[in-house]
Amino acid sequence: MPMIWRQIQILFQLSLSKISAEALHSLLLKSSLDHHEYFFSHLILSAASTSLHHARKLFDNSPIVPPPLFAWNTLIKAYSKTSSAQIHSVKLFLELLRTSDVLKPDKFTYPFVIKACGHCLMLRVGESVHSMVFKAGFASDLHVNNTLLTMYGGCGAVEFSRRLFDEMCERDVVSWSSMIAAYVDCKLDLDALRLFKYMNMVNEKPNLVTFVSLLAACNNLLNIRIGKSIHSYLLVNGTELHVSLGTALLNMYAKSGHLEEALQIFNTINKKNLQSWTVMISCLADYGRGEEAISLFTRMEEAGLRPDSMSFSVVLSACSHRGLLDKGQALFDKMVNVYNIIPTMQHYGCMVDLFGRAGKIEEAYKIILSMPFEPNSVIIRSYLSACKHHGRALSLDKHLIQLLLKTEPNVGANYLLATAISSTSGCNGMDNMRNAMKLRGLKKVPGSSWVHAPGGDLEALVKTEEIIKI
Repeated sequence: MPMIWRQIQILFQLSLSKISAEALHSLLLKSSLDHHEYFFSHLILSAASTSLHHARKLFDNSPIVPPPLFAWNTLIKAYSKTSSAQIHSVKLFLELLRTSDVLKPDKFTYPFVIKACGHCLMLRVGESVHSMVFKAGFASDLHVNNTLLTMYGGCGAVEFSRRLFDEMCERDVVSWSSMIAAYVDCKLDLDALRLFKYMNMVNEKPNLVTFVSLLAACNNLLNIRIGKSIHSYLLVNGTELHVSLGTALLNMYAKSGHLEEALQIFNTINKKNLQSWTVMISCLADYGRGEEAISLFTRMEEAGLRPDSMSFSVVLSACSHRGLLDKGQALFDKMVNVYNIIPTMQHYGCMVDLFGRAGKIEEAYKIILSMPFEPNSVIIRSYLSACKHHGRALSLDKHLIQLLLKTEPNVGANYLLATAISSTSGCNGMDNMRNAMKLRGLKKVPGSSWVHAPGGDLEALVKTEEIIKI
């Protein structure tokens, strides 16, 4: 028997496919070792790595009643890591609680359930699990508390995260980075930077996750100076630009208008992911380099990455900005017919804008009619502006004007656009629209730009030399 045990242990280590897991199950059944907790638990572990559905089937038909706690934890963990099945992690945990007279959750159970609560935005359930953690005597467990910090931040309850953080008798770098990330997730970017300053004061060394969160805070605050200070620290310390960190730096430079620096970072990232490529394509598109954006999109495909909905949004936007109608049309067709991506409002908007800019008003209108949902105000304005610009309002759909005014009844510019279009098409109703504007007290807001001058409120709150002292 010991020989069989050793052989099966080796097979578990080698088992990587669903077929081999099923063969192992058959072997355990024949040898009756499936009734042994160790082997059944590892059978669930092996199955969960290949097929979560198969693992659950084995679990539900367990010869051991109730199944071992290791098996429960394995499935709860697997569900918590599967975005489409995280709610099942919580449900299975509730089933475990019903066996309380036999089994009780341990310190390995709680982090997975707490993580699932955060992803599913189940704050009240997360609070209940937190109470269970306290009653079960795991209130000082570092891993459990770190997961709770993330859960509260993900649910928007950052004040609970901070209260827990302050009460923790032990913290590690994950605790600090989780708290900083919670502030960033809740748009409290200044608090994130202040906590980072405090982190330096107590000589806690930041990790890569910390820097990713800090760069996100800099993006939100549009503060390039702090971002550059972080980049300098990474260079001085010879930190490798892992894809997540490199993409965060890339995003920071791209959003702040530093295109050449963004390109340098992009070329430095060794293993680029889809997000890295998409951010760089978007950056090129935003700064009028549409042809380069399209070329980079092609390179991304050649590198073996499969574009997603967002990737096509940014490349179609590049085509729209540069008026590249044929290329935009070809990319839209490829998105639908090759990659089987269902077009969103943003995709349709790019195509309406493309046809409108090219003066192909009828084609733009056909796209609007083909949409499976009503156009939003951006698409309608784009279409109406194209009609006005090209003097092609003879067969204008009055429903679109009515829909625009219904969608945004308090935007004066919409009434002026509708008035101009109606005038071009020879329709009456201009006086009615002007009266409607007067009744609502609407005026066209003059065009304006925001300029953030040094020494303003934001500069007073966030000074690089006060925040970044690494």
